[in-house]
Amino acid sequence: MAGRALKLASLTAAASGIYLYGNKFLDPSDFGVVRVGRTIATTALITYDYLTSLRSVPYGSEEYNFLKSQVHLRSAERLRKLCCVNRGTFIKVGQHLGALDYLLPEEYTRTLKVLHNQAPQSTRQEIEQVIREDLGKEIKELFVSFEYTPLGAASLAQVHKAVLQDGRTVAVKIQHPKVQAQSSKDILLIEVLLLVVKQIFPDFEFMWLVEEAKKNLPLELDFLHEGRNAEKVADMFKNFDFLKVPRIYWELSSSRVLLMEFMEGGQVNDRAYMERNGIDVNEISRNLGKLYSEMIFVNGFVHCDPHPGNVLVKKCPASGKAHIILLDHGLYQVLSESFRMDYCRLWQALIKADMKRVQKYSRRLGAGDMYPLFACVVTARSWEAVNRGIDKSPVSASEDMEIRSNTAAYLPQITQLLNNVPRQMLLLLKTNDLLRGIELALNTRASASSFLNMSRCCIRAVSRYQRSKSHSLYRKAQISLTEALSLWQISLYELFLWLKGSQLGNWVIALLRRRHHSMY
Repeated sequence: MAGRALKLASLTAAASGIYLYGNKFLDPSDFGVVRVGRTIATTALITYDYLTSLRSVPYGSEEYNFLKSQVHLRSAERLRKLCCVNRGTFIKVGQHLGALDYLLPEEYTRTLKVLHNQAPQSTRQEIEQVIREDLGKEIKELFVSFEYTPLGAASLAQVHKAVLQDGRTVAVKIQHPKVQAQSSKDILLIEVLLLVVKQIFPDFEFMWLVEEAKKNLPLELDFLHEGRNAEKVADMFKNFDFLKVPRIYWELSSSRVLLMEFMEGGQVNDRAYMERNGIDVNEISRNLGKLYSEMIFVNGFVHCDPHPGNVLVKKCPASGKAHIILLDHGLYQVLSESFRMDYCRLWQALIKADMKRVQKYSRRLGAGDMYPLFACVVTARSWEAVNRGIDKSPVSASEDMEIRSNTAAYLPQITQLLNNVPRQMLLLLKTNDLLRGIELALNTRASASSFLNMSRCCIRAVSRYQRSKSHSLYRKAQISLTEALSLWQISLYELFLWLKGSQLGNWVIALLRRRHHSMY
């Protein structure tokens, strides 16, 4: 088997070259043999490690599990180094993998998460070249001052602070110059190598990742598209006074350069920053959950990259209110109406622990007979917790360990499931994992308020959909009345929870108990 793997790996370079040449993707000036060879060598080494290291050890034994963990660690580190050296698309794909906490072994997600902090930086000459080519002027002609050290660097671009001639402080997002030219070739190379790996490991089903990259990367590389998304979401949530979206300066923007209003704050997972600045951690978590519930269930327009670098928090000195600043609007998922309604009803069923409806709507979303696994993946909870009701108890350490061990055991089924569900679901799962990571860092995971916000949004979304499909005024009034009663029940339950947790509530409960005892 190992010999077959090495033979396949050694032939991959030639096969990739022929395939790329036949598709007119080969351009020696920016897609050299070294870059391709490095990728093939890393893939071959990882494959060989898995085939040989576990070959003579009894499956499922203590020794097997220990060795498997070591292979995971070595392979994840090799993959991280490859992403860092090849940059661009490779870092983007690596970051995506690092966000799939409950779909990949912990050794991979823990190792690949650091890619958010290890993105490459363009040189001063490269920055000046992109500005000159896209805006037709030198940096000194456009700005009074320009900080060449970036505020942050990501896989596709980096952001600089600058001051315009009229005194406005702006953030300048500049695309890495070689990313656009290399992206399609990188995706094609990754696709070829994944196909080869699948020949060796038939259970390896990660082609969905390539399909998503093919669809989304061109959109993320068009900064004008990102600017339009920013304006759309700012208008969509203009009634949310806690949300701030940087204004776009169109006169100095292009497909590779985006000029925005400068905003700063602490990262949303930085609990220490919030405590230092008097920001209520629970309020931030609650508002973030409210924002994403509205995006997913009500509007069907979802910001799909809420990693901590893209979500900042800051306390307004004038009002004392805490603001959430949403950055990087390149990747949004537009949910179809039918998908959104099925997803709403699935979550309503999950919150109520209605297993018949969980099964029904999981099947409608493509899970088939794997609906129990699907429910666990969507909620990141154990099947026991799903049956009991995910709002009944927070995630315990033992449940978290159970989920991680089951992830490794059921990886073939999980990858098959991801190939079956609608493509819209994939980015939602990534978004859910990123949001859970933030909740985990803030220690606010699975709070009752998050489920109440979700329930409200699901009720409003389903009621709006039902009204749009009804032609009877009586039926529309009936739907509105049912909606109002359901929302009122949630508000009443929220009041009960508040009273239960407050000093006033404890005082009232104690008074009622005394009165009850005195009567008997």
